[in-house]
Order: sequence, then structure tokens, then C-alpha cells
Amino acid sequence: MTSAFQLSNPEGLYDPSGNAYSHVAEVKAGTRLLFIAGQGGEDSSGALSTDFSEQARQALENVQTALASKGAGVGDVFKLTLLIVDHSEEKLRQWVAVAGRVWEGRMAPTCTLIPVPRLALDGMQIEIEAVAVGV
Repeated sequence: MTSAFQLSNPEGLYDPSGNAYSHVAEVKAGTRLLFIAGQGGEDSSGALSTDFSEQARQALENVQTALASKGAGVGDVFKLTLLIVDHSEEKLRQWVAVAGRVWEGRMAPTCTLIPVPRLALDGMQIEIEAVAVGV
């Protein structure tokens, strides 16, 4: 984890780690911020899988590509916004599994999950927006 921010789960709130997020992110003043636009599950050719888990994996890979373009990585992300079409507990379990592989035991960033009826492209099931510290 970067020293530009600190993630925490305050006493008195339930432990959200099982759902792949943290409650609080404190960012140090003067930190360079990176705002990553919502990334869907399209690969570099624009192809979109019909499988939710695959779209989630590809969307996170796309976030990582955007971060890398500025010298950052997933360890620099402190805030995610997830938009999920027809959200369900099963999709949440799949998201947690995909996110768990990306954050590999580190505290996951703060996160807001917003169920939506539709996203920009036909067949798009997830969109991930990220805020990170620049290195």
C-alpha cells in the first residue's frame, strides 16, 4: 500500500472485507490524484464477453492499464465505484472473487456498488470507476 493514503475499518462498523471493500480512505494533503473513467469489460478490440465474471476481470484489467499509463497500480487505488446491471448476490460473490485475486490479501479500496438497469453498451454488465494516488 502506498503511504499517500490509509484505508481503515473503524470500530463500530461491520467488517466489509468479505465484500471486497474498506469503509474509510484518508488521503494525505498535496497528493496527486488520478481519476479513471468507468471501465467496462471490453477487451482492446472492443469484444465483450457474455459472462459477468469475465467482464469483471477484464474491466479490472482495463483499470490497471489506465493506471499503468500514469505509473500507478491497483495498490494506489483508494476508491472504486461499481455499476452492475441486474445486481444479485451471485454477481456480488463473483465480483468479490475477482477483486480478491487483484488485491491479493491487501485491504481493498473503499467502494460504492450501484445496481443499474443498463450501461452504455448492449450486453455490458459492469463498469468500474477508480480514484487513485499518482506516484
